[in-house]
Order: sequence, then C-alpha cells, then structure tokens
Amino acid sequence: MSTGTDTTALAASAPTTPAESVPAPAPAPAESAPDAGTAPGPAKSVPPTGPAAAASGTGPAGVPVLKTPASAGPAPAGTSPAADTDAPGPDRAPAVPVPPAPARTRTAALAVARALKAVALRTAAILALVALWEFAPRAGLVDATFLPPISEVAVAWWELAGDGQLADHTQASLLRSFGGFGIAVAVAVPLGLLIGWYRPLADFLGPLLEVFRNTAALALLPVFVLLLGIGETSKVSIVVYACLWPVLLNTISAVRNADPTLIRLARSMDLSTPRLFQKVILPASVPAIFTGIRLAGAVSILVLVAAEMIGAKAGLGYLINASQFNFAIPQMYAGIVTISAIGVAFNQLLVTIERRLSTWRVPA
Repeated sequence: MSTGTDTTALAASAPTTPAESVPAPAPAPAESAPDAGTAPGPAKSVPPTGPAAAASGTGPAGVPVLKTPASAGPAPAGTSPAADTDAPGPDRAPAVPVPPAPARTRTAALAVARALKAVALRTAAILALVALWEFAPRAGLVDATFLPPISEVAVAWWELAGDGQLADHTQASLLRSFGGFGIAVAVAVPLGLLIGWYRPLADFLGPLLEVFRNTAALALLPVFVLLLGIGETSKVSIVVYACLWPVLLNTISAVRNADPTLIRLARSMDLSTPRLFQKVILPASVPAIFTGIRLAGAVSILVLVAAEMIGAKAGLGYLINASQFNFAIPQMYAGIVTISAIGVAFNQLLVTIERRLSTWRVPA
C-alpha cells in the first residue's frame, strides 16, 4: 500500500512561511475499510480543526497559521483576561470623583447651621417680647394686676382650652370671619377685573368707590345693626364690607398696571378676551391681588372682634369683653393672644397660596 508515501509527499509539498512552522500531524486512519473486490486507494486524512488546529499551526485546508502573542501561552497566574478591560484607555471616560465622607458631613452641618440661624433670626424679636412680658410685671416695672406675667396668661389659656370655652368662642369667630372674607373675595376679584379692564365703567364708578372706601366699617356698624338686626347677618355683612375694598382696589390697580407689551403681543396672536385674561392679565395680577387679599384677611378678624364686643353672645371678641367686665385679666389676654395667633397663621396660609399660584416669578 502507498498510503504513507502519498501522505509524506503531500506534507512536503505544502507551502511554508517565515513564521514558525509546526510539523504536520500524524496521518489519520482511513474513514472506512475498503470493500472486498475493490482496489485499495490512498486513505483520506482529516485536517485538524478547533484547538488542535490552533496547536498545530494549520488551518482547515492544511494552510499553516501564524501564532499570535495572545495564543503563545496561558495567562500568568493570578490574572484574568477580563482584568485588561478595566484599565483606563483613550475611549473610557474618567470616573466622577466622589467627595470623601468628612466633606459631605461638613456640607450637611453647614446647611443645618444656616437653617438654625434663619429660624433664630426670625424668632429673636418674639422671644425678646415674651421675655420682657415675663420680666416687667415681676420686676415691678408695670402693675401685675393689669398686665400679669405671660406665664399666668399661659395657665389661663390652658384652662380655657381644657374646659372647651376657647374652642367654642374660636369656632364662632372663625365661621363669621371666614364667611365674610370668602364672600368679599368672590365679589371683589371679578368686579375689580371688570372695572380695571373697561375704562368707561371705571370712570363711572370711580367717585362712588372713593366715597365708600374712605368710610370706616366700624362707623357703619350701627347702621348694619339697625337694618339687619343684632344676629349673625349684621356681623357677617360688616366683615364683607370691610374686606371688599382692599381686594377690589388692588385688583383694579393690578389690571391697569399690566404690561402693555404683553397685551399687544397677545392681541397680535389673535387671542380672544377670555384667553387674554387667562394667559396674560390674571398671571400678571396675582401678586397685587394677593396683597389686597392678605390685607382683607387681617381686616376681617379685627372688624369681627369689634363687632362681637358690641353685640354677641359667643366669639373671641365676646370673650375679651366679658373677661374685662368680670376682671378676669389673664383670660382677657388669653383671648387676645389667640386672635394674634389666628391672624399670623391665616396670613402665612395666604402667602403659601400666593407662592403656589405665582411660581413663574423669578425670586428676588
């Protein structure tokens, strides 16, 4: 048989390259035994593939393959192929530096310190007033009978809150005050927008508005009592009258002082009058309107207390007046402090609503 001779001649005739060549592998056995009656021929050799081909340096067709440095040998001990991908390169963005823990702690401490400083600055005057109120009667600077220390006022306030009297009087006053305040805002804002937008209507109603806005609400209280009686209607009506003018006049002024450039620009875009009010007039008028609303909120409480002192059987004004007649001075000051706290809280609520409705404004 000539199998060995042919295989040796085929290996000798294969082309060589300058790269390192590996001797040809040993001949593989024939695929199948020759059938009986047929002449024996040269056996077919199967070229190595896969890892064997890489090790032998020959390709699928028996062509020698150059060895690369990566395949020259196994990786050194203690290293992995994936470790090279973590190395910084020209295409890899640098990592963002993370500030150390002490720097973050120092920043948080500075923020807390600034917040505490702002709170202390805002409450310093109130704390000073409380300290003076407590010290002056005890030091004999004022008569403690007519101005008791604030600690005694706090005790009286707690007693009124415990037996339910303070809650009943506060509820009665808030219903009257907020009821009249709400009616005044609902009437004054649309009327102010209308008067401020239409100049002929403003000229017609101008003198009448000047007459009524310069008439004190408390001066008309006997008129309201004579016309509407001594019940709840007269008290709510006097609150409506007192709250109407600040809101109305500020709304008229806000509409008249709207930026004319914005109005001309909106008209050039063919906006209808309702859309013009929605997109231009109302947003520009919000700060001035809320200034009048805040003034009206303070006026509503003050006027109501005065009205309750004249004719009422419940309310904070009635509590103050009755405590004075009964010479319960700490209870009288407790009612005054409650009115002040309600006024401050109501004003803060209006300021918060104003900020929510005017988020487009750039903070100063």
